[in-house]
Amino acid sequence: MATFVLVPGAGGMAWYWHRVAPLIRAAGHDAIAVDLPGDDRNSGLVAYADIVIRAIAKRRNVILVAQSLAGFTAPLVCTRAPVRVVVFVNAMIPKPGETAGAWWDATGAVEARQQTAKRCGYAVEFDVGTYFLHDVPEEALRAGPGKPREESETVFGDPCRFERWPDIPIHVLAGRDDRFFPIEFQRRVARERLAREVEEIPGGHLVALSNAEGLTERLLAYAKGLAPEMARHPKAAGDPKTANVTTAPTSSIDGSADGCDRPNRSRLEQPRKVAQ
Repeated sequence: MATFVLVPGAGGMAWYWHRVAPLIRAAGHDAIAVDLPGDDRNSGLVAYADIVIRAIAKRRNVILVAQSLAGFTAPLVCTRAPVRVVVFVNAMIPKPGETAGAWWDATGAVEARQQTAKRCGYAVEFDVGTYFLHDVPEEALRAGPGKPREESETVFGDPCRFERWPDIPIHVLAGRDDRFFPIEFQRRVARERLAREVEEIPGGHLVALSNAEGLTERLLAYAKGLAPEMARHPKAAGDPKTANVTTAPTSSIDGSADGCDRPNRSRLEQPRKVAQ
């Protein structure tokens, strides 16, 4: 059995994983959706990593899944916990010492987003409906919190202090319909920073909400690949500590070769309840 530790992006709401975690558990694995204090100005990357590490505790065969901004927490966790596999999901992939605030200019993220918007014919100016909710089913939003948690600026000024990526399997999953981090942009960043190719799945930036089944299927495949290794070389986690870790309760997307998704237009009018 593998343990999937699911780390949300900006805002830090464990609820983001509420459609994925039950599917993982139904397949016979453990799933922990970690809640992070995204709106706490006194909490930065180290505090986030501490919370994730305490959630891991003594668990074995950990697959760390990092959504979006959580890409900056992932390497800090790997330096202190026996993670077996890292999976980036539409993630910000850092360089050692980089801040999340500097990442945008360093990677050209905003320019890539705007160029794709112009080519594909949707609004260049950012808004939540166009860039995050365009492919999220209405029922997924109805189950969500009344108000999304904002992310404080603290984390964006914290250097991501790690020396190198661990010598373990690292996968980069990218939603082919992601408008916030377009697929070609994610391909380039993964090649430049990890020397890896992305693995595409249907879905936008919030793929755990829009395509939970497809995302879970890919995650479970990584556990299968780890299974023989788990049997031969199980690893225990580091120092166990307890923490207040919130665990989440136990679509159809028309992509195209030009990288421009073809959304259901009615979804653009949905309420703006979202965990990034």
